Amino acid sequence: MLFQLIVGHAVADFALQSDAMASEKCRHSDTPLQKSVPWYYWLSAHALIHGGAVFVVTQSVALGVAETVLHWWIDFGKCSRWFNIHVDQALHVACKVAWWAVAVFWPLG
Repeated sequence: MLFQLIVGHAVADFALQSDAMASEKCRHSDTPLQKSVPWYYWLSAHALIHGGAVFVVTQSVALGVAETVLHWWIDFGKCSRWFNIHVDQALHVACKVAWWAVAVFWPLG
């Protein structure tokens, strides 16, 4: 399951994330597209894709929601330049380890 969670992350963060989403999810983007679709729509949609991937693997709505919320905040921090992409990716993988541990050792419902 941990492998599946990490694969899901790689697919959602790289294969499914378009160039537009990667730039427009950041609140400091000043492109014309940003003026018609606000950054928080892009960031929320991106985080929901990650939450959906966690749900598909774990079959836990609670873990899917937790992933959505934490992925949103982690990417917000990266876009705000609080930390770099390496810390961003380490935090995302740490979340997957946490979801795996909860799903295996403390199943929710």
